[in-house]
Amino acid sequence: MVNTRSNGNGPNNPNNNNNGENPTLAQVLAQQTQLMNMMMQQLQNQQNQGNNHAPPQNKLAEFLRVRPPIFSSTTNPVEAGDWLHAIEKKLDLLQCTDQEKVSFASHQLHGPASEWWDHFRLNRITAEPITWLEFTAAFRKTHIPSGVVSLKKKEFRSLTQGSRSVTEYLHEFNRLARYAPEDVRNDEERQEKFLEGLNDELSYPLMTGDYPDFQKLVDKAIRQEDKYNRMEQKKRRIAHFKAQQGSNQKPRLTLGPQSVPHGGSSSVVRPQRQFFNNNAGNNTRNQAPRPVAAPTQQQPAKREQGSKPVVCFNCGDPGHYADKCPKPRRVKVVPAQNNSTVPASKARVNHVAAAEAQDAPDVILGTFPVNSVPATVLFDSGATHSFLSMSFAGNHGMEVEDLRRPLMVSTPSDQALSLQRSPSVRIEIKGVPFLANLILLESKDFDVILGMDWLARHKGVIDCANRKVTLTSNDGRVVTVHALSSESLRSRLNQITLEEIPIVREYSDVFPDDLPGMPPKRDIEFRIDLVPGTTPIHKRPYRMAANELAEVKRQVDDLLQKGYIRPSSSPWGAPVIFVEKKDHTQRMCVDYRALNDVTIKNKYPLPRIDDLFDQLKGATVFSKIDLRSGYHQLRIKEEDIPKTAFTTRYGLFECTVMSFGLTNAPAFFMNLMNKVFMEYLDKFVVVFIDDILIYSRTKEEHEEHLRLALEKLREHQLYAKFSKCEFWLSEVKFLGHVISAGGVAVDPSNVESVTNWKQPKTVSEIRSFLGLAGYYQRFIENFSKIAKPMTRLLQKDVKYKWSEECEQSFQELKSRLVSAPILILPDPKKGFQVYCNASKLGLGCVLMQDGKVVAYASRQLRPHEKNYPTHDLELAAVVHALKIWRHYLFGTCTEVYTDHKSLKYIFTQPDLNMRQRRWLELIKDYDMGIHYHPGKANVVADALSRKGYCKATEGRQLPLELCKEFERLNLGIVSRGFVAALEAKPTLIDQVREAQINDPDIQEIKKNMRRGKAIGFLEDEQGTVWLGERICVPENKDLKDAILNEAHDTLYSIHPGSTKMYQDLKERFWWASMKREIAEYVAVCDVCQRVVTS
Repeated sequence: MVNTRSNGNGPNNPNNNNNGENPTLAQVLAQQTQLMNMMMQQLQNQQNQGNNHAPPQNKLAEFLRVRPPIFSSTTNPVEAGDWLHAIEKKLDLLQCTDQEKVSFASHQLHGPASEWWDHFRLNRITAEPITWLEFTAAFRKTHIPSGVVSLKKKEFRSLTQGSRSVTEYLHEFNRLARYAPEDVRNDEERQEKFLEGLNDELSYPLMTGDYPDFQKLVDKAIRQEDKYNRMEQKKRRIAHFKAQQGSNQKPRLTLGPQSVPHGGSSSVVRPQRQFFNNNAGNNTRNQAPRPVAAPTQQQPAKREQGSKPVVCFNCGDPGHYADKCPKPRRVKVVPAQNNSTVPASKARVNHVAAAEAQDAPDVILGTFPVNSVPATVLFDSGATHSFLSMSFAGNHGMEVEDLRRPLMVSTPSDQALSLQRSPSVRIEIKGVPFLANLILLESKDFDVILGMDWLARHKGVIDCANRKVTLTSNDGRVVTVHALSSESLRSRLNQITLEEIPIVREYSDVFPDDLPGMPPKRDIEFRIDLVPGTTPIHKRPYRMAANELAEVKRQVDDLLQKGYIRPSSSPWGAPVIFVEKKDHTQRMCVDYRALNDVTIKNKYPLPRIDDLFDQLKGATVFSKIDLRSGYHQLRIKEEDIPKTAFTTRYGLFECTVMSFGLTNAPAFFMNLMNKVFMEYLDKFVVVFIDDILIYSRTKEEHEEHLRLALEKLREHQLYAKFSKCEFWLSEVKFLGHVISAGGVAVDPSNVESVTNWKQPKTVSEIRSFLGLAGYYQRFIENFSKIAKPMTRLLQKDVKYKWSEECEQSFQELKSRLVSAPILILPDPKKGFQVYCNASKLGLGCVLMQDGKVVAYASRQLRPHEKNYPTHDLELAAVVHALKIWRHYLFGTCTEVYTDHKSLKYIFTQPDLNMRQRRWLELIKDYDMGIHYHPGKANVVADALSRKGYCKATEGRQLPLELCKEFERLNLGIVSRGFVAALEAKPTLIDQVREAQINDPDIQEIKKNMRRGKAIGFLEDEQGTVWLGERICVPENKDLKDAILNEAHDTLYSIHPGSTKMYQDLKERFWWASMKREIAEYVAVCDVCQRVVTS
């Protein structure tokens, strides 16, 4: 029985509460309080643990069941972006909270990525929970540099379908769209961007439709593509059938195998050759063209009962049709029908080559899509008709048809008969389509020439003064086209794509359009060591004009985006300045002079230019690689980054990569390049800071050498600028010189700047001129003597006065540079000849090998040397040559020639002064002899630097026909010229070659050689017979006497005895009874007999 309390609250009292409800309400309130306490406790635990709490086990298990990817580290930022995208999709699938997303994602970080996460959490200032937005931002900043995101945005914005199918294009579209979300913020923008990149044959029919969502548009595009493929397939079957029946239907001009879809394939049929596609999937500059859909399998054509065997129209083999032929497609041009007897009409075209058109005032040149393929188009008001290049039509399978009447086209150089045209060619100019019927014509430089017939139809107006043309389309739209400049035209026509260069095309990743981001961490990083006790130096920014400030803002934003600089709070600060580049644009540089003054200089050696060139002896093939923003490919040590801070109006920034203007930058970069190419140096690679020269003796060697060098660049993630590189050259410009198999010459472009130098007005201008000219002093004989009047003005206490003597010196140096000779590259295995001379003005020397100049050297006399006697001055010239060319002469056989006769007795002279004894100790270290040579010491070299002039001669009147022929050839007369190089060749060998032709003994030797009986005899490519390295002299008395006279009676032979004469001649010549005839010749020499008898 329940005990109830009677307190006036009976059940019938309306004010009472049910006694059983009170405990239930209390329980609910208690449970809510307990739940809130638990939630508060959980939040406090999360704050205390910094989001490192263990995720709920049931949800973590569910997360792991969907197999989320693991991320440790990568050098490819795109892979990091893909991981973040994949993990975010799986977290959204599980409907995770913000905190769970951070916990689960960080759970999948392993290795270096996990270490980064731990470091990030420990270095956070605030103790608040890490949000998912903060996690993704930190992850992207570390693993996905902003430069990569910008690059992907650029790829997305230039994405086109190209040769892809719609499905492939959609996949690439979705992959890149996540890098540019601002471009596809809603479904309408997404549809517009997708349509913009589709090929014309698909985008035009789709533009008129209205699609409720993006997926509907994609479905419609796929159906349209399938319809287009089936139509094209049907057209080909009909054309092929008619061709077999001998029909006169319109043929297609084709080159190369075309893609034929089978079984409803979704690949759009496109020409194989693609141009100017900048998206990542089809980059024709950096990748080989992607083949379009090919037939799955070659099946033999079926034969109907009683029919003839099927024969291929392409290769002539039975068993298949031409469209299934595995061999390359031939160009098939059907000759004109029934028009052979029709007289040809006349037409004219003024320009078919770029060299003629680039400076003509009445033509406009541009690049426009022709049938959706970019083409070079010339607007020529002097052409009567409009033309299409035959090679362009063939490469892109354009439709052609016969002309009703042949057309005889007069070109600047000849006449050509045109029989065909390409109808209804679509030319798109600034987005406006124009149609044209183009006549096929052979044109080397222009794909399309639009003449007066087309210009008149579209109301074309050519403005010669402003180099522009105005056109009106059929629907009334007006389009204005501006001409390309001559420089742009030349560069476009001469530009070679990467895919055309052997070996190089395999390394397209080494030649990106821009650096992909921050350089990798290397063993070598740029370091700034300061003088002890140095305090930070801060300079105020320089005042700048408004346009300079705008340029600063632009360049700072660009560097920030690439990650090369970052905002700074450093106590250091240097102002920025602008330096004008060759193209007249401004380069922002930092004035680090104050920092450089307190920096300890790095003594890492830069190579000597002369030493680098000496390695190139025997090389005939060269390639030059120039790194892209080389300094930006080396990081700065983290602790030294604040020292590079620079001040601008827009804030304080510091460099994360090496910058121009830092004093030790060349030394550090040279150290890096030497370590990268160490195993190839002095073998086939020359490196000077960021310039790399690869040299080889043969093309076969160069293939291997070039591949090894590019592999090194790829391995160390160093990138080159393709536009500044040159490959497979026989002559290359390197470090201000022109290098070839013939030797080293002065770079004409550098010489031009010297020859255009105006008369110096100050001492500093003289110093600048001599510095530039002195870079080539090894090419100029007696450089120091010539320059002495100007160098005298550089002395401290000499008053500046430009005299007539200075002007002569100035002009003579410029003249010598214009006619500087080609210097050979010496062979260290051969001996050298040194010609020395001295005067009261200075010392001069010439280094030669095999009768050719290797180098010149000279210097002025020092004050105390002016008191030397003549004997000591001449000896000083010899010592000067030995010192300056020690790296050539030490350890090799050297012959020194001087015009001071007493020097030849220096080794046997008993009485020497102290100076001569000291120099003699130096001379004894060399394997050399000193010889007396009367007259000029460098006769051979003197001819190389001598000027010559030629004048046109008057001739008699020529026949009229011959005059017209010369006029057509457009020949010109050179009224004045300079001899830049003169080479003297002996004619004796040529005389021997000619005498061998009709000599019966030599012919007999050749017969025995063919039978294998003439052992040791050889025949060169000119048909000359040699015995080893000795040329065979035929039985010709006059020729033998000439050889014997040269070896015995000339000024330089000095009547040797028969044995010495035989030893000399047998090194180069051979004939039967040679030793006996030499002895007889010496025996009858009157001079020799008188010497013997006396």
